[in-house]
Amino acid sequence: MKLAPLAAAAALAALLPVPALAQLTPTAAALRDAALKDDLAWEITEGLTTEVGQRLAATEAEARARDWAVARLKALGFANVHVETFKMPVWVRGEEKAEIGAPFPQSLTLAALGNSGATGPKGITAEVVFFPTFADLLAAPAEQVKGKIVFISHRMAPTQDGSAYGPSGMARRSGPRIGADKGALAVIIRSIGTDHHRVPHTGGTNWGTTKPIPAAALSVPDAEQLERILARGKPVTMHLLLTPKFLGEGESGNVVAEVPGTDPDAGVVVIGGHLDSWDLGTGAIDDASGVAITTAAAKRILDAGRPRRTIRVIWFGAEEPGGLGGEAYAKAHKDEKFALAAESDFGADRIWRFETKLPDGAKAIAGRLDALLAPLGITRGGDKAGDGTDVGPLFALGASAVDLNQSGLRYFDLHHTADDTLDKIDPEQLRQNVAAWTAMLATVADAPEALGMAAPKP
Repeated sequence: MKLAPLAAAAALAALLPVPALAQLTPTAAALRDAALKDDLAWEITEGLTTEVGQRLAATEAEARARDWAVARLKALGFANVHVETFKMPVWVRGEEKAEIGAPFPQSLTLAALGNSGATGPKGITAEVVFFPTFADLLAAPAEQVKGKIVFISHRMAPTQDGSAYGPSGMARRSGPRIGADKGALAVIIRSIGTDHHRVPHTGGTNWGTTKPIPAAALSVPDAEQLERILARGKPVTMHLLLTPKFLGEGESGNVVAEVPGTDPDAGVVVIGGHLDSWDLGTGAIDDASGVAITTAAAKRILDAGRPRRTIRVIWFGAEEPGGLGGEAYAKAHKDEKFALAAESDFGADRIWRFETKLPDGAKAIAGRLDALLAPLGITRGGDKAGDGTDVGPLFALGASAVDLNQSGLRYFDLHHTADDTLDKIDPEQLRQNVAAWTAMLATVADAPEALGMAAPKP
């Protein structure tokens, strides 16, 4: 029987000493180069954003997206296509308005943050108290905050690796809770974004056990306008109207598909992105492109023949509200052996660097990836891989990691805004992503080395 290219490579690998594994590279390189002409990732991204649109977690739109995904993955020939559902709270957006009453009456543009509380149908009017940074709010006495509308500002600089998001995002993730704990009526923030468009950035907020209060993000130009008004030294009052609703418990789910492997003892390679999106745009860069890139790469491996390891493609649900899909998946599959996990959730711009986290006996895989990815303009990073909200719980179960780092220089111009639409995606950069993921999968799925780290003890 004639073996398909990947299967033949896997069979050869079992007979070769580790130094001879360079002989596998031509097969992976051919798959990589063919992927530079890929159209499937664009077709998936275009189809999902056009035929479904926005996909807020646990809503009817996300349910339609799951149905769309199942039909598409089955049509592509993947095996074991199914949905694994889970329950979660449902939050939906309402009316959103902000107006300065004094000293200079004018309207401002803003968007409610995920899980924001409501002002009531008549809104609230209060004095604005300004904190230049999240740290300033943390240090403020409660009497400075109580009964007021808190405004937190900051500056977020664009970086290739997206490293500014963590510290800047504290104002959004924790600022509303801190304000509420100190007695604020509401919290508004400068959008966590690097653009200067009059388009606000939404995003999730962590309330813990605190009762949610109204919380919203001003567009960057409106936040700067508010700062200039405050700098005049006169008391500033604002009328704020936010009417989001909590609709009780709803259903989300993870859509799963597989490229079956030949060796069930070698562990599963999990890849994917998240199916849900915020509701302002159509979720093209966040994260229709991510599920499209990983699915297109897996399809190329599927068509090339059975790999050694099963590749499991997951379109995770409910990432935006806090990685609920990834947590649910890891909990349901905690007894499985996961060889490696990776996800694409940073837009669709070019991959510029890869990083790994591999067991000592599998370090040579990084060298093979270096040779395969260098022609795509991708440099080798360190051993610090392990990014990804959805696959993070799988690392805790012992999965090895490969990160394919996309450029973040413009990602936070669009992130969580109404501008997250299909026209922002460059098809050529999308193809480079598919080529990189294809090369990576061709390498790790057939690697003869053992993959998977030692899982932490419970």
